Amino acid sequence: MFNSIKYRFITIYFLLVLVCISIVGAFIVNRLEFQQIQNITDNMSQSLTSITNTSHYMSSSDWKEQSFQFENTFESWQLPSGEVIYAIDASEPPVIIASSNRNKNIHGQNALSFKATDPSLVLKGLSGEEANATISNEDSDKREKHIVKPIFTSEGNVNGILYMTSQLSPVYQIIDYAKVILGYATALALLVTIILGYILANSITEPIRDLTSKASKMAKGDFSQKFEVKSDDEIGQLGSMFNYLTEELNTTINQMNLEKSKLNTIFNYMAEGVIAVDRQGFLIHANPIARQILILGDNYLYKKIDLTELNISNINYYDDSTLEGENKIEIDDNFYKVKYAPYKREDNANLGLIVVLQDITNEHKLDMMRKEFVANVSHELKTPITTIKSYSETLLESSLEEEEVNHFISIINRENNRMERIVADLLQLSNIDYGNSNWHIEEIDTYSAIGETLESLSLLIDEKNLSIKLDIPMDIKDIFADKHALNQILMNIISNAVKYSNADGKINISATSNHFNVNIKVQDNGIGIPEEDLNRIFERFYRVEKSRSRSMGGTGLGLSIAKELIDAMGGDIKIQSQLKEGTTVTLTFKAA
Repeated sequence: MFNSIKYRFITIYFLLVLVCISIVGAFIVNRLEFQQIQNITDNMSQSLTSITNTSHYMSSSDWKEQSFQFENTFESWQLPSGEVIYAIDASEPPVIIASSNRNKNIHGQNALSFKATDPSLVLKGLSGEEANATISNEDSDKREKHIVKPIFTSEGNVNGILYMTSQLSPVYQIIDYAKVILGYATALALLVTIILGYILANSITEPIRDLTSKASKMAKGDFSQKFEVKSDDEIGQLGSMFNYLTEELNTTINQMNLEKSKLNTIFNYMAEGVIAVDRQGFLIHANPIARQILILGDNYLYKKIDLTELNISNINYYDDSTLEGENKIEIDDNFYKVKYAPYKREDNANLGLIVVLQDITNEHKLDMMRKEFVANVSHELKTPITTIKSYSETLLESSLEEEEVNHFISIINRENNRMERIVADLLQLSNIDYGNSNWHIEEIDTYSAIGETLESLSLLIDEKNLSIKLDIPMDIKDIFADKHALNQILMNIISNAVKYSNADGKINISATSNHFNVNIKVQDNGIGIPEEDLNRIFERFYRVEKSRSRSMGGTGLGLSIAKELIDAMGGDIKIQSQLKEGTTVTLTFKAA
């Protein structure tokens, strides 16, 4: 029960009131007793003084001879019940000569051994000193007030003493009654104290219990709790602070949940794989990309992973220099850049590693293509340069006939033109890559564009005795494109069809249009393209049959240029081919 602050509060309140009432009651009883006894003492002293002042014989006569007068004087005063006066002379030993109760049996008794008198007070009175004392009767357990007053002769000697006693029973009856009243008052006050203490304690503990209940719900995750503030005291201030704490905590939790949601979204949808491992190498987090790369499955948590498989070794969690780095690995023909760093506790202690897997397969392929591109460019330029160098050295070092000189110069000019075409194509590709092409988009007649291209290739077509079939409707829509780019695209595609068609072969060129596009299809029955080369056909300097392509004067950049140009103008190019059966190229342009 005393574990409750309410009952402890009531107990303390009860004890406090009890102690206070006890102290006040003791003080009141003590003062009442003192005051009552003091009043009796004063009355006794006044009575003795009055008797002395009105009885002059007491100081001038022999007391033993005046005992009858003493008794008459005492009787005339009619002392209250319970008060007795004794006249004791100053003889040796002092004897009682008279008393107010007219008891003749006590006359002549020694005052020092008389039960009703106190020897010490008698001696003080005989010595000329007024004195008083409260005397307890050992036999009857009653208390009396004794007072002694010396009577002096005219010469200043003690003639005798008046010894007066008074019963204190009425005083202690009043005191006992006062104690009873105080007892009842104390009991009533304590009862009221318990009731008021219970009400007061409830007014304090009820809000505390309410706060405790709401705090318990908050601990379980319900942050919508509100405390009703009913006062401006400490409890009210505590409630206000609780409400403020709830709002701040709710805001903080919402912000944390929002940040957590953001982080989860980032981790789940980022292109890189991210894993987190503890110091023992157990997985504690992996985003979907990482699970896909490492084939972890759904039950990946706390699965032990071998970091050496990620090319991470020599890990020492007490040496930060071993916990950061990057490397490259290959997994299932894919290449990844692995970066790792530690995550720490608040005291800066290393708890584990964060590992990021960045897919660099495309970059790796691009790097390989770049190296191959450089090798191809070098090879393409090396052949004409070598030819030009050898023929020019021959011209410089040998005496040749004019006919031979002209032949050598024509070869040098041909190889120079070849290098010029390669450089021009490379510059054009570079301009397309960097967006430096100045397009002039206009409406171009589809039939005229195809006809001009065929006219430019007429000599080569006639040389190979090719059959050209056109299937172009009269209402074909115009092409919306740059004229120079369109001519170059058509020239590259149709010239390839002419170059790689066998003698006496056939080339079909058809065109269709709709509201959005113009489609041109170029179909030949030439040598075709192997299936394994189709996915690389648009790479720069890529050749299916390198020796034959080079002998036909190609640079290996025609399809790359056509692809870049048509893509830049919002069109598309598709190639279908079968080896030794022919190739079909479909060009899609925007319709005017």
